[in-house]
Order: sequence, then C-alpha cells, then structure tokens
Amino acid sequence: MSEEYDVIVLGGGAIGENVADRAVQGGLTAVVIESELVGGECSYWACMPSKALLRPLQARWAAQPVRGVTAGEIDIEEVLARRDSFTSEWSDAGQVDWLRSAGIDLIRGHGRVTAEREVTITTDDGERMLKARHAVAICTGSAAALADIPGLVEAEPWTSREATSAEHVPESLAIIGGGAVAVEMATAFTGLGAQVTVIARGTLLGSMEPFAGERITAKLRERGVKVHLHTETTRVRRDADGVTLFTADGDEITAAELLVATGRQPRTDDIGLTALNIDGVKAGEYIGTDDTLLVPGTDWLYAVGDANGRALLTHQGKYQARAAGDVIVARSRDEVIADQQWGRHVATADHGAVPQVVFSEPEAASVGLTESAAREAGREIEVVDVDLGSIAGASLHAEGYEGMARMIIDTERELVLGMTFVGSDVAEMLHAATIAVVGEVPISRLWHAVPAYPTMSEVWLRLLEQYGRQSA
Repeated sequence: MSEEYDVIVLGGGAIGENVADRAVQGGLTAVVIESELVGGECSYWACMPSKALLRPLQARWAAQPVRGVTAGEIDIEEVLARRDSFTSEWSDAGQVDWLRSAGIDLIRGHGRVTAEREVTITTDDGERMLKARHAVAICTGSAAALADIPGLVEAEPWTSREATSAEHVPESLAIIGGGAVAVEMATAFTGLGAQVTVIARGTLLGSMEPFAGERITAKLRERGVKVHLHTETTRVRRDADGVTLFTADGDEITAAELLVATGRQPRTDDIGLTALNIDGVKAGEYIGTDDTLLVPGTDWLYAVGDANGRALLTHQGKYQARAAGDVIVARSRDEVIADQQWGRHVATADHGAVPQVVFSEPEAASVGLTESAAREAGREIEVVDVDLGSIAGASLHAEGYEGMARMIIDTERELVLGMTFVGSDVAEMLHAATIAVVGEVPISRLWHAVPAYPTMSEVWLRLLEQYGRQSA
C-alpha cells in the first residue's frame, strides 16, 4: 500500500524545507525525505560553520588597524567550540522539531523517483512507497567534486565538509582550487596558524571582477599564504610525511593535509532519474527547469536549489524554493500563474541579479553582471570605479582602509547592471546594490537615495558623481 501526500520533497536541506513549508502554508500536505541531517549542507558543513570559523579572525583583523585598540589573541579551542555551537554539535534535533511545528512530515531514508508522482524510500526498516497528488520536488543539493588528478582519491583529501568540521588545525594545509571555498578556507586556516598553500589553475575568484581576486591574493600573500596561480596539479601522493602535490611547473608542495575545492556536482546520480525517461534529464547531471522550477516535459516534477545548477548558493536556492512552493499550490488550485518576468512564481533573479559574498579578509561582494559579462551580453555600458578608502566612513572604520567599488551602468537605459565591492565589512552594503539591480532603479532616481554621513555607503554618491564626469 502506498501513502499519499500532495507534495513529496527529496532532500531535507534549507531548500527542501522551504518548498515544503510554502506548500503547507498554502494548505497542502508535504513530506520531506532525508538520509542525512535535516538542515543540509549549509547548516552543518558550509555556510554556518565556515562563517563561524571566520568571524573571530575577521573581528581581530578589523581591530588591528584601529588606533587606540589592542587586538586580542585567537583562542583556537574557543573558535572551534563556537563553530560547533553553530552546527548544534551536528545534531538536527532542532531542525526536526521545526519541521513538526510547521506541519511537515519527515521520513528518514533514501528516496528514489520510481514512476510518475511515485517515490520509493529505502529505510532501516525496509521500503516505503509514496504517491504525490501534485508534485515531487528534487532538492538533493550538491557535493564536492574531486578533480581527475592521479593519486588524489588515494590521498584521502579533505573536501569542504572536512575543512569546516575539522577537529584540529593542521600544521600545514594545501588547497587545490581558486573559488570561494578555497579563498575562505585559506583565510580561516592561515588565521588559525596553519601554513597554507593555494594552487589554482587560473586566478582566484575568477567569476568576479578581476580586481577582487587580485586584492585578495595580495592580502593572502601578505598574511603568509603561498599562492600559486595558473598552476596545474598533475599528481598527488600521501605518505608518512603528509601529502605531496606535483605541479606542471615542476614544483613539489608538501603539507600535512590537502583540501580539494574544485567545484560542486549535483547529487542526482542515485535518485531514480533514469527510470523517468524524460528528455534531457540524466542521472548525475544538473536537472534543467523553466523559471517556475518545473522540469520541462512534466507537470509534476520540480528541481530546486543546487540540483538544477542555476545558482549554487543557499540564499538563491531558498528564493527558488519560495517560488516553487507557491507555484505548486497555485497549480493545485488551477489559479492563474504569475510567470511573467519578476512574477511571484518565477526565479527571474537567477539570470542576472544573483548576490554573492566571499567572506575572506578583505571581503568580496557582488551582484548582477560583471564588466566582461555585460559586454558579452552586448550591453552598452559604462564602468565606474571608486576607491573605497577615499570615503569618510571607510577612513573612520579603520586607519589606512583599502577597498574598491565598481558599478556597471547600462548607458542606454541608465540603470545599474552590476556592483562589486572589495574591502573589510563590505558584505552589509551588498543588499542596497541588489535592490538597485533587481528594482531597475534609474540613475536619476538614485541621486535621491541619500547615503547617511559618515558611512561607507556614501560610496554610492561618489559613484554617481564619477559617472556624471565620465558621461559628460
């Protein structure tokens, strides 16, 4: 006998929780299937523990250049204990209680889609079959991808999970990769006393404006991190002395531990996709969707969050989850679907208004299009740069403050297409830029958004003034 729910959600991370919650708030029944910890990657091995590791270091570094303040020392045991508290000691009891309070059922086990609107779950007690009246949502997330390097698997490297949950700080750490995970973990472990080496095939933070990676590379090197750019790792070996990396340049780099941060891959390889026979849907690959997160060729299957590959960020996945949960409810009632651009039932922002923060020191924060992306899209643009250190609020924030802000302006429509900030504590300035991009606020109107003095947000006025001079 099969059990019936209106909505079945595969994956109990933040995205799955939000899909189920929106469905239940809309009057539907929902169940979440999860084989690991409810709360998912972000809660236990990514966003929360990594930022908990970084925050004490950032606070110390922020205090050091402020005249009149003596920065304290770092207590590594307390830093790790603080990290543990933010993961609830890797217990999901609180998350499970929240599911129950929200009216969402939970089944522990591994779910596979075995037919249209049908999910079979393997549990410790055997198998259970569920039927969905309206929708099945794939919210299984992503896992760290290991590069195809001889000897790498045998060397038993850390991924982001082992790095963020480490019980000790190794004497030395080599990191393969140049993205956000590599940069943040290099920042964290050098701040905790490890000798860190980064080996990147290109530059650091290559998807952001070039100056972001350049400034962060310089600061990491200043703090003692050895950064090898445009370097290929050709072989890895672990022995009694640790892990040795061999590069195409002929270098041999030895460290106590190795972290591989070379990207993510979707966790879609063992969830029954091959049985569905849906065009374009393949096991182990990202699942394509329309902007309502519905898988084309179906009227019941949704892919939300990292599983669809649209924007591999927790906040963007939760944004998609709100749209997906609401549209599932609307379709169940045969209501009109708001699927026009920026409508309630679509994830329009995925295409050109995705905010991202890299919590290094300095921080890098961006939203919208970079200069190169805007030019590739054929936009007529003006690039406006302002030295953040010239802003009164920044000089008060810290002596010798260094940072930069870049605004990408669509000169045909006089709108902001993108913003990038680099500097200490710039993350909290990003949402204003996100509103400007998403809201398509005209430049003429931005002049009336007066930044308080003396704050770092005064950079908005300086950017507008600079644009006026450049376009005169």
